[in-house]
This record gives sequence, C-alpha cells and structure tokens, in this order.
Amino acid sequence: MKKVRLSKEFRFEMGHALLNYDGLCRHIHGHSYKLIVTVIGEPIEDRQNPKLGMVLDFSDLKAAVKEPIVDHFDHSLVINREAEKFLPQEPHAMYDKVHLLDFQPTCENLVLYISEIVKARLSPGIGLFSIRLYETASSYAEWYAADNQ
Repeated sequence: MKKVRLSKEFRFEMGHALLNYDGLCRHIHGHSYKLIVTVIGEPIEDRQNPKLGMVLDFSDLKAAVKEPIVDHFDHSLVINREAEKFLPQEPHAMYDKVHLLDFQPTCENLVLYISEIVKARLSPGIGLFSIRLYETASSYAEWYAADNQ
C-alpha cells in the first residue's frame, strides 16, 4: 500500500466575534485566514485512467473546499447564533453576509466544522488527513483524522 498525502492551501478574509468572551475578541474584528487541507490516498495505477499517478486531481480538492468554505466565509461576519440579538434589526448592506453558527466561531471550532464539510465532499478511497487553519500568521488550530477515530 503506497499512501501519499496531498495538500492545498486556501486564503480568505473573515470577521468574527466571540460571544461572552473575557478578552478583546468579544469585539467584531477580522483575520486573514490561511487554510491548508491535506488528504491521503493511493495514486491511481490504472493506465486507462486519465488521472494516472494522482491521488486526487488538485482541481478536485479545490472544488471540495473553495465553494463550501472559502467562498462561503470570505468577507463575511461569523458569529454565534445567540449573538444575533446584537445585530442591527433593519437590513443593511454591511450585514448582508453574516453567518450565524450554532457554536462559538473560534479557530478550534471552525477547524472541526471544516473537517466535517470536507470529509463529506471527498470521493471514496480519499481520506481527509488533516486541516490546519491559521487565524494569524503565527497562530493556528489543527485537526488530524488519526486523533479523531
């Protein structure tokens, strides 16, 4: 069995606030996120397959992540659903891309959320190996499949 890990990096801008947090992150603020998704599988050996030698086409990995994660969250405000009461009551263009989540939008919880979405979008035989989400240039959270079995 010849397993190979394949990674792709994504970037997006997102604002968030942490409900009832005891520090500065309780205020709406933003980050330049960097997301690295790593999958694992065996390179295709079927000589008739146009993907010969690939674990997964990088474009397929991009498709599994870009729309449901990057495009969804990019330039949006993400808050805990319980904080909705603090948003303006009247519709406003500044708040037309707000995502209310059923959890605190910490880096740790976002990694768990992303892992579930990506796993569901991968083809059979391709496993999600890890996810690393940088909230700042020097701070990140990681998820590993081996830690969650």
